[in-house]
Amino acid sequence: MPSAVCNRARHVAARLTLAALCAGAACQAMAEQFVGLVHPVQEVALSMGVGGVVSRLNVRAGQAVKANQVLMVLDDRMQMLEVNRRQVIWRDNSELDAARDRARTLQTMYQNTKRVFDSTASISRDELARLEVEYSAARGRVEQLVAQKRREKIEYDGAMQERALRDMTAPRAGVITKVAARAGEWAKPGEAQMVLVDASTCYLSTNVPLKAVPGLKAGQAIEVRFEAASGSAPVMGKVALVSSVADPSSGLVEIRIDLPNRALSIRPGIKGFIELPLARR
Repeated sequence: MPSAVCNRARHVAARLTLAALCAGAACQAMAEQFVGLVHPVQEVALSMGVGGVVSRLNVRAGQAVKANQVLMVLDDRMQMLEVNRRQVIWRDNSELDAARDRARTLQTMYQNTKRVFDSTASISRDELARLEVEYSAARGRVEQLVAQKRREKIEYDGAMQERALRDMTAPRAGVITKVAARAGEWAKPGEAQMVLVDASTCYLSTNVPLKAVPGLKAGQAIEVRFEAASGSAPVMGKVALVSSVADPSSGLVEIRIDLPNRALSIRPGIKGFIELPLARR
């Protein structure tokens, strides 16, 4: 009888131990799903540095553009006139050419006169000195005109830059998602006229509790799924950010996961889901 009681007690203890192990394994394997939003890595509001009337719009909403492509042009007729004027002044070398010819002629006259003076002394020293002064002045005038041409080139480049401010160009390749400007309207400097989105790389931003943070580190691969309505297939992303600061009100920690999107199959703004194991108890 005592042996039967002992056996029964051992069986009960074994069952309790097995149940505890199973419960522990369940706690260790427990994971939770978290939801976040997909954002494009680059979303740029484009504006003009100067004000003016919109002369031409080269793109529309939804159009893909290349880097440095001209998207919008302000009225630049006055700036083009100034560019042409500066170009004519810069390229006019008639005075410089004449000064160089004069300097070469005076150089020849001075050298010949000096040779005659040194060999025969049939020419007065005053005449030689006068030619030397004229030759020196001619060389100085050439140098002065060369420096003037440099200034004119700088002024021409400045006029070109001033005209280029009337062009809005794409800072990178992407898709125009919004066009606020209209031809004929006044565009204010600094006011957003277009929005350019580069969605070739996106990221999922979500907030997780502290108990999910210990298993996360930058560069870690993690699967991201998307809401069914989007039609986007799951992808493997990489953890780009695990915030070192928790939100004081909610206690949640922000994480970001980079998502490759070369085929543009992931639409920014949709919901994404990840599963993270919670800290072991």
